[in-house]
Amino acid sequence: MRIATWNVNSIRTRKARVVDFLSRADIDVLAMQEIKCKPEQFPYEDFEAAGYEVIAHGTNQWNGVAIASRLPIDDVTEGFPSQPGFGKADASGALPLEARALGAEVEGVHVWSLYVPNGRELTHPHYDYKLEWLRALRADTALWREQHPGSPIALMGDFNIAPLDIDVWDREFFEGRTHVSEPERDAFRGFLADGFVDITRDRGIEGYTYWDYQQLRFPRNEGMRIDFVLGSPEFDELVVDASIERDERKGDGPSDHVPVVVELDLETELDDDRPMIF
Repeated sequence: MRIATWNVNSIRTRKARVVDFLSRADIDVLAMQEIKCKPEQFPYEDFEAAGYEVIAHGTNQWNGVAIASRLPIDDVTEGFPSQPGFGKADASGALPLEARALGAEVEGVHVWSLYVPNGRELTHPHYDYKLEWLRALRADTALWREQHPGSPIALMGDFNIAPLDIDVWDREFFEGRTHVSEPERDAFRGFLADGFVDITRDRGIEGYTYWDYQQLRFPRNEGMRIDFVLGSPEFDELVVDASIERDERKGDGPSDHVPVVVELDLETELDDDRPMIF
């Protein structure tokens, strides 16, 4: 089974590229972030024509997550129980919940499509929200694992954190900015301390996953590594290969992120239809 995560930066703008990638890369399950649309606005027909079912979680033209699968999708969860809100409180004092997390089970693997808050600036309320969001996700994930011992789980998506200095093109450029601050990095390391594995890094795979559209960042390879698949030990045991698909940043109208792909040693009903590779 091949799964991937990709911040598509507007699915309606990039639907053709995404569907083409799914077919070319033989992807079974894709976790998408920044779909930037409500569920009723998602271009389902394009995916269905390629053989994929889609579940989408979005509230407006910002954020939004989705999962596309050509295998049966079960146990869909929008958000996580302790997820904090952000923005203007309603009459009851509750903050609105953003569409940043979507979970589902596919072939016994529980996958999450996650779009971690950006943080904006170190002194901005969004930064505190980001850290609170990550603390809540970590706590809820630990509880879920206690309730489902032995189940493979993958936290997939745009974490908006560069955990190591080598994950940014120029550490000095990012001094005093978000994505590289110690509290953010500590939050990321917390998942590793809980037993999650950075699937691509653990296998020696190098490279960035994001390049800004401005100032020729991509041609100069001035990027960041902020998109990850964090797998539980049970998930990690299933992994046979992984990659960062840098070439998807090329061509006309690309997203500013590229897919991260993981192949699992997990047979599915689709395996008999896969082409033989010699």
